[in-house]
Amino acid sequence: MKSWLVPGVAFLFVVLVIANPLLAHHGTSPYDSSKLTTVKGSVNTFEFINPHVEIYIDVKGDDGKIQKWVGEANSPNVLTRHGWSRDIIHAGDQITLIGNRTKNGTFMLRLQKVVLADGRELDPNSITDN
Repeated sequence: MKSWLVPGVAFLFVVLVIANPLLAHHGTSPYDSSKLTTVKGSVNTFEFINPHVEIYIDVKGDDGKIQKWVGEANSPNVLTRHGWSRDIIHAGDQITLIGNRTKNGTFMLRLQKVVLADGRELDPNSITDN
């Protein structure tokens, strides 16, 4: 019985050490935190799920073509503490997303604020949520 104990524990240790970096969170490094971008459009999908809540909106570009934007926020747990719920935003709602755009120029924002059609502002962040 002892013949497998040491190799077994060593194997488990190696697996845990190798797997640890895979659990790392990506943080906000893909986003340009030096400026805010504002887009207004119609909600396509609202995903109130872990690990990040995402809002997909259709925005009419300067050329008249529809751009598919994604706003990424904190987890549902964090947003619930800020008054959000899974039914606060619906497909077809006209909303404004304000946030930090990705550095690579894709149509994706790390949300700093969401403004609903009725003027209510939703805060997805606080100092202690990072």
